[in-house]
Amino acid sequence: MEILLSIVIVSSIAAALAAVLVIARKFLVNYGECEIKINDSRSFKVEGGASLLESLTQNRIFVPSACGGRGTCAYCKLKVVEGGGPVVPTEEPYLNAAERKDGVRLSCQVKVRNDLRIQIPEELFAIREYSATCTRIRNLTHDIREFRLELKDPTEMNYVPGQYIQLFCPAYDDNEEVYRAYSIASDPAEGKGIIDLVIRLVPGGICTTWCFEHLKEGDAVRLNGPYGQFRLTDTDAPMIMVAGGSGMAPMKCILHHMKNTGSNRDATYFFGANLVKELFYPELMKELEKDMGKFRFVPVVARPGDDEKWAGETGLVTEALKRTIQDASAYEGYLCGSPGMIDAAIEVMVELGMREDRIFYDKF
Repeated sequence: MEILLSIVIVSSIAAALAAVLVIARKFLVNYGECEIKINDSRSFKVEGGASLLESLTQNRIFVPSACGGRGTCAYCKLKVVEGGGPVVPTEEPYLNAAERKDGVRLSCQVKVRNDLRIQIPEELFAIREYSATCTRIRNLTHDIREFRLELKDPTEMNYVPGQYIQLFCPAYDDNEEVYRAYSIASDPAEGKGIIDLVIRLVPGGICTTWCFEHLKEGDAVRLNGPYGQFRLTDTDAPMIMVAGGSGMAPMKCILHHMKNTGSNRDATYFFGANLVKELFYPELMKELEKDMGKFRFVPVVARPGDDEKWAGETGLVTEALKRTIQDASAYEGYLCGSPGMIDAAIEVMVELGMREDRIFYDKF
């Protein structure tokens, strides 16, 4: 009996202490009103305690972020001049020595506990939030779909072909709300109010699962953007383009732009897939080859199935690149896809004589 009574007393004390800690956190850990000064030219005040990323978003300053504030994507880097405190362990893997010395931080990991001075690129002030309607969903392969979004408010987005948006994924099941980044795949000729996305289903992916299992035609969605520096250069240099999977999205947008503007640039596009059934937009690529005299589409299938008839390039996309291009010294490279594929393609391009400062890429 005494043992049981002791257990009850200890449990009661522990519960009381926990309650005290909750109350203390709520009422005693109060950072009050804090000022965030940006680029020494504008400022606003917020209640302390939230992350810097949250505080900026609440004031409609949209910093790229694709991990829901968990500190794993490293998109939300910015410079904290004063008031950010020391770098925390969750930031360390994503900041090199030069960035740390320069005050670069992951804004999702910086807590607003006092006044802050920060620096961000001026172009982020042009990023806006949009409401839209999903008007079309098309299957491209067994695990890739095209989603068409029509902007409602505002009705147009002034994006540059190659850029991306962040799509808002609401909370569902046991998942919290997140934003995820997707490249714009639209034909600019259809108007700046149409945003096409090419999305691959990632097993266990919060946003891709929502897009495939919950998002329906006619549903309202939210997004913000545009983001990114991946785009065509203003030169006449011949182009080598390399992509795989949903990396098709920005390439499609760029190619439409080239066609619409009458570009005469030589462009060879290597698109990699594991199986023949994973290739998509074949008719579109044929049309672009017909309409753009100097464009060539080279699909590469790594492992054609025994039941798949395939007479085209096989193996790795980098192997097809080597077989097709002997001297890349005059070319520019445009790459979009997984980090592994892009790193391998860069290595091959440099080996073929291309200058590294003429290679442009978007890893995801």
